[in-house]
Amino acid sequence: MKKLIYIVSVGVLMTLVACGTTGRQAGKKQKGETEQVSLSFEQRRKFDYYFLEAVRMKEQGKYDAAYELYTHCLDINPMSGAALYEISQFYMYLGQEEKGEEALKQAIRSDESNFWYKQTLAAFYEQKRNVPKAISVYENMAEQFPSRLEPLMSLVDLYSRTKSYQNVVNALNRLEELDGKSEQISMEKFRMYLLMGKQDSAFIEIENLSKEYPYDLRYQTILGDVYLNNEKYQEALDIYRHILKEEPNYAPAVLSMASYYQKTGQDSLYQLQLDTILMNDNVPSDTKMELMRQNILQSEQTTKDSTQIVALFQRILARPQQNADLAMLCAQYMITKNMKKESIPVLEQVLSLDPENKPARLQLLSYAIQDNDLDEVIRIATSALEYHPDALEFYYYQGIAYYQQEKLDEALDVFTRGVRQINEKSDKQIASDFYAILGDIYHQKGRSEESYAAYDSSLVYNPDNIGTLNNYAYFLSVDKKHLDKAEEMSYRTVKAEPDNETYLDTYAWILFEKGRYTEARIYIEQALRNGGEKSRVIVEHCGDIYYMLGEKEKALEYWKKADAIKETEEGETPPTEEEIKRLKQKIKLKKYIE
Repeated sequence: MKKLIYIVSVGVLMTLVACGTTGRQAGKKQKGETEQVSLSFEQRRKFDYYFLEAVRMKEQGKYDAAYELYTHCLDINPMSGAALYEISQFYMYLGQEEKGEEALKQAIRSDESNFWYKQTLAAFYEQKRNVPKAISVYENMAEQFPSRLEPLMSLVDLYSRTKSYQNVVNALNRLEELDGKSEQISMEKFRMYLLMGKQDSAFIEIENLSKEYPYDLRYQTILGDVYLNNEKYQEALDIYRHILKEEPNYAPAVLSMASYYQKTGQDSLYQLQLDTILMNDNVPSDTKMELMRQNILQSEQTTKDSTQIVALFQRILARPQQNADLAMLCAQYMITKNMKKESIPVLEQVLSLDPENKPARLQLLSYAIQDNDLDEVIRIATSALEYHPDALEFYYYQGIAYYQQEKLDEALDVFTRGVRQINEKSDKQIASDFYAILGDIYHQKGRSEESYAAYDSSLVYNPDNIGTLNNYAYFLSVDKKHLDKAEEMSYRTVKAEPDNETYLDTYAWILFEKGRYTEARIYIEQALRNGGEKSRVIVEHCGDIYYMLGEKEKALEYWKKADAIKETEEGETPPTEEEIKRLKQKIKLKKYIE
């Protein structure tokens, strides 16, 4: 379909061409044209009508109708260049390339002065990889349209492909005459001369470029670099010295001088020059970045001395910075070297230079999480949200930190604001986790209906969120609501993780609430075997189940064990005063109490 789009795009242009062609066809034959058909006024009128109608059909996507109309135009005037051109494009699209090529050549014979007909034919030959024919057409165009750059640029490419280096130079010379001397043209001519073994001509080309712009140090530096890369070391050194005498801090020449020292084996001077570059405030940050990457690579391949690299970074970062790039590179290097403590102030420097640098904030946040420094987690996340108000991860960790500090109101506020940022592009797992935690908080605050609504939302985003399924099921069982739904959800968690004591306990407790005590015992014992004996809640549930099975002495034994467990398991909510009191009542009265 792309070719048809191209056909449409030239429709208006070809309309104008058609009008001009039909008008001229009635007059004298132009130079290089074939004999034209002489049309009467009525024939010209009909031709123009059908041609314009064909253009209109094509623009509407009615290509069959357009093709028929163009064919009708050729019935009226078989030598119309515009109609032949359009028909050729239809042939090309339909895969009838020979007919398309012939129609296009006829269009050119009809109107030798039309640049675009020839351009299309040359492009067709290029596409077919028929380089000789493409060159022939472009050479003809270059002669016929001496002020146009396009044919010459195409010839440069095609001559290069065929290794016709002298022809490349000739074409570049003509481009230079039209467009002026430039770095790109001179460098390409330099390359061609070297390929032809004409070194003197190659260097003269770059020297002429430098002379063309005598006050542009960049071109002088290029000349020096060309000498350096071709082992003309003295000539390169003379040029660099001349430039640095005029402008001692000119960064490209300072960098080229470092390359000179490196290539000539003067290692101490090379290192000294590198130091000069890295401490030069005028050298672009990108250049320093590249040099530091090279230093790091060299260090890793030889001494692996990170202290030397870090010391160099520290000296660089003590100076004014153009941006945060070097500081970030330093931080990344320190992180790979497990220099956590040293990287923190560097990451802070990154943020002072670039407050919106999200990776730096996330790295600092990860350190605070590793240290379980909840206040620091809150501080970093709070600052981050000023610059990244839609970043769910910062809401998540800030909210979790408040939650772990048992600041439920603050945690609820953070997660409530966080869920407002969830949209169709959000990660569904993260969105599900947000609502899951929101559900937990609502339940702890006694807002059961809002808790269940949050859990429902969590399962909409991820129906297999095991944590949500477990908590939702457990709280339903505690509230003695929708026990069938609770059993179904809890069973899915046990199937997913059959050795998880928490999920086993939840399922056992739902079975207990449904009066299925024998089944409940199977799962609660599995929970105990998988680490549940350390959980006050699981041990107490075990006692409750044994009591309902009539094993009251065993029930009392487990209640006493539960009462002796003072520390709360990680992830387990501490018991309330009411829950503690109820357990002691069970022990005292030796019977189950709801």
